[in-house]
Amino acid sequence: MDMVALELIRNLQLIDTKNEYFVFVKQDEDECLHSGGNFEIIKLRDAPYPVWEQFVLPSAAKKANCDILHCTSNTAPLSTTIPLVVTLHDIIYMEKLSLLSKGFTNYQKFGNLYRRMVVPGVVRKCKKLITVSEFEKQRIADFFKIGPEKVQAIYNGVSEHFKPVTDPANLDAVRKKYKLPDRFFFFFGNTDPKKNTRGVLKALSLFLKESDEKIPLVMLDYDRDALAKLIEEAGDPSLQDHIILTGYVPNTELPGIYSLSTVFLYPSLRESFGIPMLEAMACGTPVITSNTSSMPEVAGNAALFIDPFKPEQITENMFRLLSDQALRTGLIASGLEQAKKFTWKNMTLGVIQVYNEIISNK
Repeated sequence: MDMVALELIRNLQLIDTKNEYFVFVKQDEDECLHSGGNFEIIKLRDAPYPVWEQFVLPSAAKKANCDILHCTSNTAPLSTTIPLVVTLHDIIYMEKLSLLSKGFTNYQKFGNLYRRMVVPGVVRKCKKLITVSEFEKQRIADFFKIGPEKVQAIYNGVSEHFKPVTDPANLDAVRKKYKLPDRFFFFFGNTDPKKNTRGVLKALSLFLKESDEKIPLVMLDYDRDALAKLIEEAGDPSLQDHIILTGYVPNTELPGIYSLSTVFLYPSLRESFGIPMLEAMACGTPVITSNTSSMPEVAGNAALFIDPFKPEQITENMFRLLSDQALRTGLIASGLEQAKKFTWKNMTLGVIQVYNEIISNK
């Protein structure tokens, strides 16, 4: 289940004891939610996702006599008569030729195709759209030519377990498990082109050529063959010796890696929000991020900003954070404060306000 949806449900269970909730999930979802109180978890029959969303879900919602159907991940059934609330995280797939963009997997291309077919109708049909930043709110309103009053910006949050890890035994266990060096740059990476893995590899190549200390790059669960192709494109085969792939990392162990990392790199080409950079800040890790889309809005004054299309700017700021201790200390302090502004409780209260507004207008 999507992390944002899961945090919303968990916080609704804590905050709202008045309304009755039905949570519809597919049969193959992880067992991470349980019925209780005013919440009932309903497993629906399995089917290909478009069939499940367009036919199985609305039928179940009608049977449950729902007053509102909140779909939390960009798309929604087009045939339902139940008032719709839709969380539209972003519209990147509507803005570009996403089906043809280099780097997308077939699965991602199919997802983009489905969204491009469904989302325009969803936008027209729904009672309220929720998105995750003021930047994305304006993009949605401009693209679909709708009044901004139909779109509500509600920020995501940072989970409470993201905080500086200081216990030496805990840090040592994480370091040994993932074979982490004393100093490293941390980057999530992703096959989605917007994550700018190509730019990060070029920045690392420049750094290694100019630096006496060959600080490596640690990446999460990234396909080795896909990475090899990107390294070949970068024209620097030696990069292979300076990249550590951790494999899968449970969310509960990420704070340890953030806390051990020297710098967190988040130079995306386009983001609607950017939870990972706030997670890094909450763990006391300085962040380099992009000066585009939502990232300045979310990061505030707590990060170093670069043009993501210029890898040399990423490299320059990698050196700055290694050499300027005062800058580093200031960014860490600012980041800890910035992360405190974003909580799942505040997000949930904003969503409840949307629910109440629609119910009161029925």
